[in-house]
Amino acid sequence: MSAWHGKSKGTPLGYRIFVWVLNTFGVLPAYFLLRFVVLYYFFFSFQASRQIYQLYRHRLGYGLFSSIFKVYTNYFLLGQSIIDKVVVMSGIKNKFSFEFDGEENLRKIASLNKGGILLSAHIGNWDVAGHFFNRLQTSINIVLYDGEHEKIKQYLEGITGKRNINIIVIKNDLSHIYAISDAFSKNELVCMHADRFIEGNKTLDTNFMGEKARFPMGPFLLASKFKVPVSFVFAVKESKLHYHLSASEIKDYSIFKKEEVMPVMLQDYAAEMEKKLKQYPEQWFNYYDFWEGSNKG
Repeated sequence: MSAWHGKSKGTPLGYRIFVWVLNTFGVLPAYFLLRFVVLYYFFFSFQASRQIYQLYRHRLGYGLFSSIFKVYTNYFLLGQSIIDKVVVMSGIKNKFSFEFDGEENLRKIASLNKGGILLSAHIGNWDVAGHFFNRLQTSINIVLYDGEHEKIKQYLEGITGKRNINIIVIKNDLSHIYAISDAFSKNELVCMHADRFIEGNKTLDTNFMGEKARFPMGPFLLASKFKVPVSFVFAVKESKLHYHLSASEIKDYSIFKKEEVMPVMLQDYAAEMEKKLKQYPEQWFNYYDFWEGSNKG
């Protein structure tokens, strides 16, 4: 299986160049420069390109040339998401706008004072969403793998300063579990991606895009164990400077039997994720075989 390893690509020099362009010329010129950088990954990241191509060609049914073009578009939008993250976190002047469907659902989950889990995916740009969620006036914790190379992470922290949301890093010593439990005890919200796992982690199976796929057990186990309400949230890009945020109605899985909770929750999550993937196919930033080698050649 071509597994995901929890690592991001890029170099500190590359980040410095883009930050200089952003500060000097703005967002759109940075997007223009990005087009040339994307060509490198398009031609030389064969394994990643092959996996995302399989999605477009064999899962979503696009034609040969359309699938190839969508691979390039996917890389381009991934680059934009990184640029946008740097812009909003560092306070660089910008003209980003957004609309928020379901904001009342997140306000309601915050008002329940039970804590809550916001389940998302690597579709769109969650870092930008976290910035916009300041308006909810509640504490939000985002659970992430510490996958950025250390030098890049240090450089980004130097230009962006302290994040306006709390980051809980997944660690081998399971200290993140205690941090999540502490957040729930304070009636805070915890956001987790539930569409990737590192090989060796416990997983659950469900139907996704017409075939059985594996998802990480952790997010669903936590929601089941702590009996907190759940909402499925996404932040996707609809134009160069406009984002669309959405949050599903609150779901209370405590009404289900213990053995039913995780499978039902996973089915609901996979259905929401599939809906978003079909709406925004170029914005799922997944570069490994999600269906365990079941793709066609």
